[in-house]
Amino acid sequence: MKILLISDIHGNFPALKAVADYFGEPFDLILNGGDTTVYAPFPNQTIDWLREHHVPSILGNTDSHVIGLLNGKSFSKPAKAEKRIMYGATAAELSSVNRQWLADLPQARTFPLQAASSGSAPHLSLGMFHGSPADPDEFLFPDTPIERFRELADETEHHLITVGHSHTPFHKEVNGVHFINPGSVGRMFDGTPQASCAVIELRAATIAVNHYRIAYPVEEVVAELARLRFPSIYQQMYRQGRKLN
Repeated sequence: MKILLISDIHGNFPALKAVADYFGEPFDLILNGGDTTVYAPFPNQTIDWLREHHVPSILGNTDSHVIGLLNGKSFSKPAKAEKRIMYGATAAELSSVNRQWLADLPQARTFPLQAASSGSAPHLSLGMFHGSPADPDEFLFPDTPIERFRELADETEHHLITVGHSHTPFHKEVNGVHFINPGSVGRMFDGTPQASCAVIELRAATIAVNHYRIAYPVEEVVAELARLRFPSIYQQMYRQGRKLN
């Protein structure tokens, strides 16, 4: 069984399309780990693609803020003016069907999986979370203390746990539980402006995880940001692949 794991698209449809085009092959499952919207200016195209390809998705923190705006709530976070502009623009841009899609997203999902095998195949459980199984806003990094991963492993019945939120790819096996972060499709922070994703391959006795960095037309995003007269700092961020705000 092959699974394409994506997360933190942040409205960057050119990056999402580049990922899809790069593999050019069907996956048994595509999973989207949240923060689908805000910052890049293609929220409808992004959600349209996810809907068209029946991609199971979960809610991220940026998505939650957009839903709050759509429900008439006032801003409390984020505090910075340039961020508030991007949230407001996303909320205003979304089509009615995509607003409903976003509002219907759960905070977590569970998937029963079966590894490919010529003989009997073990049944596995995958839990998909945005931050961590304990808190959708918790950041998990490769250098998060191993004790924290042990705590999370001891509290779950899943064999695989996928997370996003930190925009930092990693794969750790701790106490028999695989923790996988694919990084961010749409907004990496490590100085390399390429989309990040992961492929999980399940076989009879193995769980293999490979991370990928995929080039996409960054200037297409920059040009649209400029056309819409969004804060210029976002043009710099996408060109540099860094979080500057």
